[in-house]
Amino acid sequence: MKALILFAHGARDPRWAAPFERLRDTIRARQSDLRVELAFLEFMTPALPEIAVAMATDGVTEITLVPVFLGQGGHVLRDLPLLLEEIHQQAPQLKISLQPAVGESESVVAAMADYCLAKTENA
Repeated sequence: MKALILFAHGARDPRWAAPFERLRDTIRARQSDLRVELAFLEFMTPALPEIAVAMATDGVTEITLVPVFLGQGGHVLRDLPLLLEEIHQQAPQLKISLQPAVGESESVVAAMADYCLAKTENA
């Protein structure tokens, strides 16, 4: 069984997660047969290893992991590999396909540019 994890930074203020929850919910609505979860690096739960191992326990065999970060910064380049190793230690059978940070996608950059330009037209 395949699944998708959206990996975000996390924050002390629970309201910070709202856009990521909307993203998760939108994906779930578009593809109801795909298990989609949100995981966080810090301050919020579930943590990435926690949800990935739980998914493996539930029968998930393949996870697509999408960092919902604007760039491939320190958290994605340094912290994430350590978390992936932790997951591998606990669920070695789990196949994880790590994707680039969403902000590295030209279509995401174009959508953000469209949004910003639209705001100048409405100002």
